[in-house]
Amino acid sequence: MNQERTLIIIKPDALSKKVGGRIISAFEENNLRLVGAKFIHLGREQVEQFYAEHRGKEFYEPLVQFMTSNPCLAMAWEGPDAIKRAREVIGATDPAQAKEGTVRRNYATDNRHNAVHGSDSVKSAEREIAFFFTAAEIFDWEDKIYKK
Repeated sequence: MNQERTLIIIKPDALSKKVGGRIISAFEENNLRLVGAKFIHLGREQVEQFYAEHRGKEFYEPLVQFMTSNPCLAMAWEGPDAIKRAREVIGATDPAQAKEGTVRRNYATDNRHNAVHGSDSVKSAEREIAFFFTAAEIFDWEDKIYKK
């Protein structure tokens, strides 16, 4: 299996519902390791930059409004095939289409208020992790004696 890193954002709706800990546990229970975390209240410019590929789409402005409404928890996760496995934990964008037991099926309300964001490719993960974290803010478990 390919060792990868991925970005997961627990969105404002999930934090407002106080389900952040359960969401974190879902990734840990699927053999992913948390290597970086940052609680952040994103500003409009940050959200516009992060979601730039969606500019001009009908859902763009409501997404910007939503993502700036309250804090988020940005996290970098690591593990074998982390991107694919994290997306399986997350589930489909539409919670009504998400499989039973996935984060979005359990905690999302609709396509916009869908609890989490997850990187969709290696290239996206690299860009997204770098958007929120410097290299020094990512914990390297392989260099530590705490290996398990």
